[in-house]
Amino acid sequence: MTNEGDILQAVYQVILDRKANPTDSSSYTASLMRGGIDKILKKIGEEATEVVIAAKGGKHDEIVYETADLIFHLLVLLGHQDIPPDAVYTELRRRFGTSGIAEKAARTHTA
Repeated sequence: MTNEGDILQAVYQVILDRKANPTDSSSYTASLMRGGIDKILKKIGEEATEVVIAAKGGKHDEIVYETADLIFHLLVLLGHQDIPPDAVYTELRRRFGTSGIAEKAARTHTA
């Protein structure tokens, strides 16, 4: 793998495979897909909380480990919703160089 995006894409491809072939009972990813959106969202919430706790504790290794868990579960969500990681990369590129405050103010919201 030549860059950071490669590993994310490789993991995402495995996630899509588990989604398409959910018969492997030993696959954690397949079990998440079978559990549906609520199970996936619950895991994202848990992992986000674990990142916060790790960061509060200030231990580098724990922060890295928990962040990897969170990113993995976000990729599962993207796979479940059929959103390729490239869509997120494109959005990040669009925002790059723009003030976060200005970018948020420019968003159009529908109620």
